[in-house]
Amino acid sequence: MSVVSAAFIGLFSVLVKLTRHFASLQRLPVTADWIDEFSDQRYRPMLRLLSQDEFHFLITQPGCSPQMAKRFRIQRRQIFRAYLRQLDSDFKRLCMALKVVMVQSKHDRPDLALLLLRNQMTFAYGMMMVQFRFLCYRYGIGTVDITNLLKLSASLRLELRTLVPAGA
Repeated sequence: MSVVSAAFIGLFSVLVKLTRHFASLQRLPVTADWIDEFSDQRYRPMLRLLSQDEFHFLITQPGCSPQMAKRFRIQRRQIFRAYLRQLDSDFKRLCMALKVVMVQSKHDRPDLALLLLRNQMTFAYGMMMVQFRFLCYRYGIGTVDITNLLKLSASLRLELRTLVPAGA
């Protein structure tokens, strides 16, 4: 009897937390300015953060020790990882904003819903591949290319931008 009670109490507390979470959602500030904040220029440094050219330049400099080179690579990976988390977060916010616009729209847009779903799946797959390549890069194998993720994010931002009027 106590196991059933504990399970019931656990299930009840989860339901209460979920209800509070969804009831307290704030409306996203879907404005033209908010959308324009998502410039893909913000992520340009990612294209060269893991570049072998900069690493090779560093190790050819006088006074560069193996410890310095190792620390340089570690710091670059940490910065890249932070950018990658931010890109993922921004993409999710764009998706959520697009969903809000679709829900508040007077017209059904199944084509837009399909585009959003396709972009989310493609982005998730691309993110997994980037993380796998990033892991390989950590051990000196291959490179990491994020251009497809940036293109997906930019296209979603442009789609959202066309739906939100400039004066919004």
